[in-house]
Amino acid sequence: MLKAGILNPHLLSLIARVRHTNTLVIADRGFPFWPELETVDISLVDDVPTVRQVLMALKENFLCGAAFMAEEFRAANRESALQEYSDLVAPAAIRFEPHLEFKKRVPRAVGLIRTADTTQYGNIILESA
Repeated sequence: MLKAGILNPHLLSLIARVRHTNTLVIADRGFPFWPELETVDISLVDDVPTVRQVLMALKENFLCGAAFMAEEFRAANRESALQEYSDLVAPAAIRFEPHLEFKKRVPRAVGLIRTADTTQYGNIILESA
């Protein structure tokens, strides 16, 4: 029986299949559904959990080589929110791109984790190292 770390078996299964340079999407509650993409929905109520909480849970066992977010995040959120995301993916850097370009990356991901986050443009795509 697992005693620590991520306990959700569906989430563990998805994460275990992410290999070198594969990508994983961590999305907010309003992110569009992609029928061709495995989605593990862990949303409960508004902001439980958030994208940042999932990043924190992944940090210990996920080696991030790159991260991608929508450029619109910067205008819609405080600098402190950006710093939190940056700290959680460090030493990788976040690459910002227009939201429409960001969404073009989604179908190539191994899967998607849907959270209940209400942060505008708070979605992130992690590329494994």
